[in-house]
Amino acid sequence: MKIAIANSFPAAVETIRHALMPISRYQIIWTAGDGAEAIRKCAEDKPDLILMDMILPVLNGVEATRQITTNTPCAILIVTATVSGSSSKVFEALGAGAIDAINTPDPTTIPESSEALLSKIEMVEKLLFGANRKKTAHLSPSHPKAVNLKEGRLVVIGASAGGPLALAEVLAQLPKTFPAAVIIVQHIDAQFAQGMADWLSGQSAMPVRVAREGESPSKGVVLLAGKNDHLVFVDAHTLGYTPKPVDDVYRPSVDVFFESVVKHWKGETVGVLLTGMGRDGARGLKMLQSAGSHTIAQDSASCMVYGMPKAAIALGAADEVLPLNQIGLTLRRLHVD
Repeated sequence: MKIAIANSFPAAVETIRHALMPISRYQIIWTAGDGAEAIRKCAEDKPDLILMDMILPVLNGVEATRQITTNTPCAILIVTATVSGSSSKVFEALGAGAIDAINTPDPTTIPESSEALLSKIEMVEKLLFGANRKKTAHLSPSHPKAVNLKEGRLVVIGASAGGPLALAEVLAQLPKTFPAAVIIVQHIDAQFAQGMADWLSGQSAMPVRVAREGESPSKGVVLLAGKNDHLVFVDAHTLGYTPKPVDDVYRPSVDVFFESVVKHWKGETVGVLLTGMGRDGARGLKMLQSAGSHTIAQDSASCMVYGMPKAAIALGAADEVLPLNQIGLTLRRLHVD
């Protein structure tokens, strides 16, 4: 896999090089010391993956990510020493099309501190080039499930690259009195989940918080998957986390969560699939549709990364294909008594 590094600190570049060195299939094809240089070099020699720092001279990592995703799209992983102190910038970068974020390895603890980075790169590699992914069992109800409004209303949303900004726009259109529970599965490392929940709360009239083991969804509350394990319904009312399937490239997985909704939730459900790389959520959205749920996929023009919704549309899994600015309004319309 061809990898590029955009980082203005020579010591950080060497630390990343050292972390990648033992993996012979990883080839570093160029480095860039500022965001503008990264954009130019990407146009000249596009890598499979860019390891992008947030704090770059000339043009910062957020804007460099946005321009590369728009003009010469490739996978981008934020690798920065400032993740914990710049959470809003991290979410902007994820909203601009980056896949995930991770701290720069500590040069004093190599190879231990490089394991997280290498794990993220391996995840991207599987997304780009495929993986021997163990398929979870298909739940194939032959008839639409009966909707029992006494069990409540539920909106389930899946998102990946580009997701934070898309989620913020959808949530901003929902009122404080929204008469349904909302549960989000966003591909993001667990260390950023609490920060993302806090950040989304600032964009939403409804409270947003990380889903806790053993709790139930509540009307007017937004829950966000908060672990690297998969968020699931363990019964008709209760949320939990599971490591299985352990070999799923997506963690947390939208498909795994949507499948658990079909299996356990007895109320009314609307499924939404937003911008993201790969195919996660497409099969799960189809299962929701087959079970009688209304399903929505974001359209190509408004997606930062048109992967997950495209896969769902190809399966015929979307009852509606909508621009981002219409999704929240449609959810309001669907939940008018």
